[in-house]
Amino acid sequence: MAFNAGMTRRALLEMAGAASLSVAAVAAARAEGVAAGPRTEPAPVLFAHQTPMRVGQVSLVVRDLALVSGFYRDVLGLSVIETAPGRVGLGAGGHVLLVLEERPSAPFERQGTAGLFHTAFLMPTRKDLARWLVHVARNRVRLTGFADHAVSEAVYLDDPEGNGIEVYSDRAPDLWRWDGDAVTMTTDPLDVDDLVGLTNTQVSDYASAPAGLRIGHMHLRVGSVARGQAFYGAAIGLDTTRQRSGAAFLSSGRYHHHLGINAWRSQGAGARDANATGIAWFSLEVKDRAILDAQQARLASAGTGITALSGGFATADPWGTAIRLVSL
Repeated sequence: MAFNAGMTRRALLEMAGAASLSVAAVAAARAEGVAAGPRTEPAPVLFAHQTPMRVGQVSLVVRDLALVSGFYRDVLGLSVIETAPGRVGLGAGGHVLLVLEERPSAPFERQGTAGLFHTAFLMPTRKDLARWLVHVARNRVRLTGFADHAVSEAVYLDDPEGNGIEVYSDRAPDLWRWDGDAVTMTTDPLDVDDLVGLTNTQVSDYASAPAGLRIGHMHLRVGSVARGQAFYGAAIGLDTTRQRSGAAFLSSGRYHHHLGINAWRSQGAGARDANATGIAWFSLEVKDRAILDAQQARLASAGTGITALSGGFATADPWGTAIRLVSL
């Protein structure tokens, strides 16, 4: 299907399945839970992986491996890097970012439980985000939200089994606005016209994910934000960068956030069903071995279970979401 050279925001939204700009804005607000506010001009940068800790990989339990792996390959442009019976590792630039584990009889994760809210894939540049957006629009991939978060520009969607996804690009860190240790993050309408103006809207040149694509942050559902902050903050060592009713955002090295947690629909949730679909584990990569040793000591002192891994160890948050902490 051919596009006019000047593809409008509304045309893109309609092609991608969003009923209106207001619906897209509301969906994006639900996805990050921040209020509207001032915007700044974007600049391409990749800061999320220059910090003492960063997100490395995420693993999902899926019922239909072929369907879900095909989605991440065709929609996000991830490459198949590793395969084994019932398991596929996909990524970009030779780095595995997403591990899919097949369990055909797994029950679908229930609403209102703790678990994955979304995995956020960070594009190396704003132009890469624009190229990807044209790609999904031309292929009529249904999108669920669009937002300008002041620190970043983001698009939201779900995979075929309901796992949330964010695809975003960051603005330069020197454009982020801090008040002490709190960063300003907003949910303004995404200027799609300006974004797709960086690329040719008549053709898709997004054949595969750029080599520098990485997971920028994870966003989890938890049973208690305060308890989540105590675990991911005091025990794991992430710093809270923003807090609002029912949600908190945490990071390493003054990134806007490597982790979001919310209890909007999961307040009071207990342990996750280990047999259900959804997140199996995610990894935090640690630059300094001393940080890793301190994390292990704090967790052991608190009586949290620890399992040794090559280059690090595995543990779980209070709701059973597994985390792998590994040295770089």
